[in-house]
Amino acid sequence: MALVMVTGAASGLGYNTAQALADDGHDVVVHVRNESRLRDPDRWKGVVIGDLARVDEIHHVARQTSGFGRFDAVIHNAGVMGSPDVITVNVVAPYLLTAWMDKPGRLIYLSSSMHRGGSTDLRRLSAGGTYSDSKLWVTTLALALASRWSGTSSHAVDPGWVPTRMGGAGAPDDLTAGHETQVWLGTHDDVTPSSGGYWHHRQTQTSHPACEDEDFQAQLIKALESHTGVPLA
Repeated sequence: MALVMVTGAASGLGYNTAQALADDGHDVVVHVRNESRLRDPDRWKGVVIGDLARVDEIHHVARQTSGFGRFDAVIHNAGVMGSPDVITVNVVAPYLLTAWMDKPGRLIYLSSSMHRGGSTDLRRLSAGGTYSDSKLWVTTLALALASRWSGTSSHAVDPGWVPTRMGGAGAPDDLTAGHETQVWLGTHDDVTPSSGGYWHHRQTQTSHPACEDEDFQAQLIKALESHTGVPLA
């Protein structure tokens, strides 16, 4: 039985991921933006609340997690699209939570096939990047951590274009397959590669070349440290 945290678990893929983990007997801590969005409160090991578009609330989320001890896995699922907060929610929040929380056994970051259209111009962190930029950068963060933190595996997952509120009712991909890879990576040992994979439906895929470029990984981490004022341990 694993202790797993899922961010953005009020609905969509995050909720489905949390439900699947709980159904498998794992202890699940869910994050939601505010209490009114919480579903099935009795199912969860715990709940943390905070708006990941606000740095002070990201810090509050990290503080709330300290009472649960070391997580076996943290699934960074929360994300937005078409919002002025896209960089804060999709990149800054997972970076800060990673920096502030105790190192878990496994880190899983939600990516997108759209990351391949993202920019490597990191000045856009402050100037206002796009959804594709945010997914390129968070994928790079995931793969960078795979080689930096001994004892913690790190992966990025493209869940597919699935029919959630973000994806839209006409999205063509399979909704159930959209969360199965995250659950598998977070709780199973028979994963190859054991760290540093970019996954889609339990198969590794080729990511944007920048994601595996060690120089760009270092530049991204330096840029995030400068942007937030928070160093990565």
